[in-house]
Amino acid sequence: MDYEKNQTLTVEITDMTSEGEGVGKKDGFPFFVKDTIIGDKAEIRVTRVKKSYAYGRLEKVLTPSPFRVEPKCTFHRQCGGCQIQSMSYEKQLEFKQAKVRNNLIRIGGFASEKIDKIMEPIVGMEEPFYYRNKAQYPVGTNREGEPITGFYAGRTHSIVANTQCYLGTNENKEILEIILAYMKENKVSAYDETTGKGLIRHVLIRKGFCSGEIMVCLVVNLKGKQRELPAQQKLLDRLLTIPNMTSVSLNINTERTNVILGQEIRLIWGKETIQDTIHVCDADNNFERTGRGITYAISPVSFYQVNPAQTEKLYSLALSYAGLTGQETVWDLYCGIGTISLFLAEKAKRVYGVEVIPQAVENARENAVSNGITNAEFFVGKAEEVLPQKYEKEGIFADVIVVDPPRKGCDNACLDTILKMAPKRVVYVSCDSATLARDLKVLCGGGYEVERVRAVDMFPMTVGVETVVFLSNRKSKPDTHVKLSLSMDDYYRIKEEGKNNQI
Repeated sequence: MDYEKNQTLTVEITDMTSEGEGVGKKDGFPFFVKDTIIGDKAEIRVTRVKKSYAYGRLEKVLTPSPFRVEPKCTFHRQCGGCQIQSMSYEKQLEFKQAKVRNNLIRIGGFASEKIDKIMEPIVGMEEPFYYRNKAQYPVGTNREGEPITGFYAGRTHSIVANTQCYLGTNENKEILEIILAYMKENKVSAYDETTGKGLIRHVLIRKGFCSGEIMVCLVVNLKGKQRELPAQQKLLDRLLTIPNMTSVSLNINTERTNVILGQEIRLIWGKETIQDTIHVCDADNNFERTGRGITYAISPVSFYQVNPAQTEKLYSLALSYAGLTGQETVWDLYCGIGTISLFLAEKAKRVYGVEVIPQAVENARENAVSNGITNAEFFVGKAEEVLPQKYEKEGIFADVIVVDPPRKGCDNACLDTILKMAPKRVVYVSCDSATLARDLKVLCGGGYEVERVRAVDMFPMTVGVETVVFLSNRKSKPDTHVKLSLSMDDYYRIKEEGKNNQI
């Protein structure tokens, strides 16, 4: 049967993609439908038809899934940030466990029996809301010309006006309403992406969950000789009524770009950074805190995990998998501001961190000093360039290498360097289980064995999930350099073909 755009159909959702779309079939023909979950019987409107599949928009849930719950947020469908908020949290955890498992099998090429033997239960949260310590809100104008803020609707730059996000902290709403009232009363304009005019572009809010300290950074289109906001003191006076306000700054971004932050930051009140503390936990004993905390200074541009409660568990897992005895030399690649490095330094002989962003390395060094850690050293540069230099020219080896790369995974040259150095153990922390699986295939082809895998739910209500993997070296040194056995084109082809990710 041929299907047409705008046609209305009834489908039963029997599967889900790794991106959280429901999958239903009509006469064997698959439809991908956002905002549906397994078990729903739904009325959908066809939006796009391809040769072998189609997309539909949810019109009405006719019979709800037994896993469907009432979402906290009334804007969750328009916003698109919480793709699976209408799914029970228990089922969300099953979905994410299956997502990681399926990627390891399908993309990584690991036998299902192997993965089922070594994969440990996903680490969930007791309270899967109000967990984000950072939020970035775009600012715009509604049809009445009034300033608004919220989040972009999925795959658009249209702002869904909403100051109450249930993933963020309670202070966010009050801060946003203060800023919107200030803009309205003082006729301060919102930035217009189309014209490049207007003043306030974004509001960045960060909070230290242990310290309670709050940072507000307004991203502004300040040009020429203009050095501050109109009626800036009025805004400050109101923001300072928020308990624990610690830092207020302006980030100058005058570029016609989708990049949120510009290069210049002007502190207008308080400290340049806020602090937060992450504690070492016993990963084998229900994540009970066992060690002293590591305190980090966080600037508006610092990379810092957004879910501090789960970060303790994630990093403690990495530390546990590293198996340190106090005699090891450890390399932490993609080290950022030293979050994992300083954890490792507690139990390692020596830790070397590598990061391409100079300011992050400076922050890492400062964090080491402020925590009294003297056995950690940080280098600016690409891991695939710094490691060979230190290894081949200076003879610095590695007993353990820890990697925590961005979503795109490790660079080919970085993987090749790891195989050259042949550490006894590799701990891979990943925010994308698909690129993780691709990279594990390379490492295992070069002499490593995956011993343990555990997912950590860092982003409840969304499809995102972190994974920690422990690999051991099967031999002292790999026979040869191993090239990436799965190209990025092949990876994305497989990912597209394997959209179904059954719970």
